[in-house]
Amino acid sequence: MESKYHYSPHEKMATLIADNYRLIQVMTRFGINVGFGDKTVSEVCRQQGVDCDTFLSVVNFTIDGYTHADTAGRISAQALMQYLKQSHAYFLGYLLPSIRRKLADGISSAPSEISFLIMRFFDEYETQVRTHMDFEERTIFAYVESLLNADTSSAPDLHTYSDHHEEVSSRLHELKSIIIKYGPAKADANLLNDALYDIYRCEEELSDHCHIEDELLIPAISMLEKAKKNTSHEQ
Repeated sequence: MESKYHYSPHEKMATLIADNYRLIQVMTRFGINVGFGDKTVSEVCRQQGVDCDTFLSVVNFTIDGYTHADTAGRISAQALMQYLKQSHAYFLGYLLPSIRRKLADGISSAPSEISFLIMRFFDEYETQVRTHMDFEERTIFAYVESLLNADTSSAPDLHTYSDHHEEVSSRLHELKSIIIKYGPAKADANLLNDALYDIYRCEEELSDHCHIEDELLIPAISMLEKAKKNTSHEQ
């Protein structure tokens, strides 16, 4: 491995997954399919049409939790945005509905006021996440597209955008506490605990997702804005 990054383009793609199973989701959201044998990261990315620098920036941020000095300049805003859109599709179309089914099935045998509270809380949370991600796609992602296409759309408030991430993360912590402290005693323990496990995983993955938007996407947007201003001055 090169000292500059946790993983380099010369690392075998299989090594990344073997070292940390969380990177399976990163790989999937970039559209990278398994079956890459002993090929390196750069070889797999080239063959599957993925921007290698952007992929590794997300991988290393997921592993290390921080960005490197030249990361923003190496990231493709287009590739990162497509990754984030696939993340939205995963949370809204798969993970959150899956958790809801497990919760509903787990407490169906123990109808009570707390069962109703758990489901209502989760439904409100899912609506909050859906509203937030829809806002991101309509404003932030649309703004990135306008920058890439040299349009003149007005810039959204990126500080408010970051503030919303804290609200999204904190609500899951409350839901976990409700289930752990007050979960119905007659609930299906396997299903309810499986849902609780997925909530922990969802919280972790949503936290990574929000940090990637704050620490990778926003700097990439700033780079695009600077490039646009420089181009305007030269004309």
